[in-house]
Amino acid sequence: MIAVGCVLCLVQPAFADISPEKERDIKRLLKVSGLVEQLTVMKDGMLGSMSSMVGMGYQEIPDQFWEEYYQLIDSNDMERLLDRVVPVYDRNMSHEVIKKLIEMFENPFWEEWKTKMPSISREAGAAFSQWGQEISGSDSFQKKLDDLIAKHNLKPTQKAP
Repeated sequence: MIAVGCVLCLVQPAFADISPEKERDIKRLLKVSGLVEQLTVMKDGMLGSMSSMVGMGYQEIPDQFWEEYYQLIDSNDMERLLDRVVPVYDRNMSHEVIKKLIEMFENPFWEEWKTKMPSISREAGAAFSQWGQEISGSDSFQKKLDDLIAKHNLKPTQKAP
């Protein structure tokens, strides 16, 4: 019984200690800063990654399936995600800082940043991924790794027969 109570405490939104004004301002900050849009981009990326697994498991998937597939995570699901993010901001930022950030992000100067950030994040992520593949696949990196393994005299694990 105690364990069930502890689990319920963990899964409920942690708004109990947040003033309604601070909660409202945190949600406003998430919107005006562009984070809500970033979370949507991340959701779409997650669904895109999962779609390749779905696509490999079935033949002749109609376009209508994919249109409905990308709606599987709806606004209620995204609101529950925000409910998990709000307490993080509450624990780490004072209400005064949140108000100052809202002022900063509501400045027209930031509008371009907010609208272009999802695209920049996608492109930068792709650049990082390509760079990581190039680095990890290079002879230079492999030599450095081999030298490090030799320096520390690492022995390979034995595989089971």
